[in-house]
Amino acid sequence: MTTKKIGVVKELEYAPMKGVIVDGKEILIVKTGTKIFAMGNKCTHMGCNLSSGKFDGETVRCPCHGSVFNVRTGEVVKGPAKKSEPTYSVTEEKGELSIDI
Repeated sequence: MTTKKIGVVKELEYAPMKGVIVDGKEILIVKTGTKIFAMGNKCTHMGCNLSSGKFDGETVRCPCHGSVFNVRTGEVVKGPAKKSEPTYSVTEEKGELSIDI
């Protein structure tokens, strides 16, 4: 496992979702209150970018076909997607965010 820097917390203050690419993997970074989570950014149904979807509470809805994923666990809350998103550990140090890949 490798730790990679992915940005700063301030980037998530006004837009709580951000898509990043780390080691060729598309990752969705989400801030819910004071917690920050990371999961796959490509919908497991048809590959649309979840970062373009709708964030609500602890879920994100895919903009293409409406699949809903829990941002904490990556689990499918509502289909048509059947496969969960991978999740990644995010750490914050002095305002900088890092992810374990």
